[in-house]
Amino acid sequence: MDEGVFETTITDGVLQVRRPQTDWLSTGVDGGRERADAAYNLTVPAGWDETNLRAYIDRRVTTAGFEIDGPALLTGVAQRHARRAVLDPVEAIVTAGLSNPATLPPRDAADTSTPTPEAGDTEHTADHSHHGTINIIVGTTRALPPAALASLLAGVVEAKTATLSRQTGFTGTTSDAVIVGSDPDGEQTRFVGSATTVGHAARACVREGLTAALDARYPDGEHPKSVGDADHGVETTATATVSTPG
Repeated sequence: MDEGVFETTITDGVLQVRRPQTDWLSTGVDGGRERADAAYNLTVPAGWDETNLRAYIDRRVTTAGFEIDGPALLTGVAQRHARRAVLDPVEAIVTAGLSNPATLPPRDAADTSTPTPEAGDTEHTADHSHHGTINIIVGTTRALPPAALASLLAGVVEAKTATLSRQTGFTGTTSDAVIVGSDPDGEQTRFVGSATTVGHAARACVREGLTAALDARYPDGEHPKSVGDADHGVETTATATVSTPG
């Protein structure tokens, strides 16, 4: 297998991916851009109800013996189900759980029997990352400017959605999160669209990593088959108003 982008270590339910001085962009807890030597994916226990997420993450990372700060994601999926995919200058590490699926059916096919979440409806809108989620960390050895890093994140989400829709019928879960990173000392790369080396590799890595992570978590294919079958979940049935701008 290719050497990959990260050094990875799993201890006490904490997955650390490490590469010195990486530029990260995260949609997770306290997300955004930062430069750090590592990023994390943490498994939380059943019944988890922590509210101070940053303090919880810091405590778990320290207890696991890691001394490096960095962006972090939370999941109810055990790290033994994490899977790694590498191609060219890209690596993806994925965990996948489907106890809180989300779907976006065509408007005329939406199942209106599924409740539409209202503002403040915590049952449907709360972060259900303690139940399951699809967490993806993607890194490249290339140096990406801020716009390209954001474009890479968008491409990762697109690849996740396409892969998951094909395999499960869901577009995601209610708490999916992504971290992408690039090496500021690597080869300067301005574009990362699907026709570029980085974009092409990222799409393939997400597809293979997510497929393997689903197989690891659900070896018999026994994941929920619909939002109604799941412990939690959302089907978007609302209809937006469309008009001509200007």
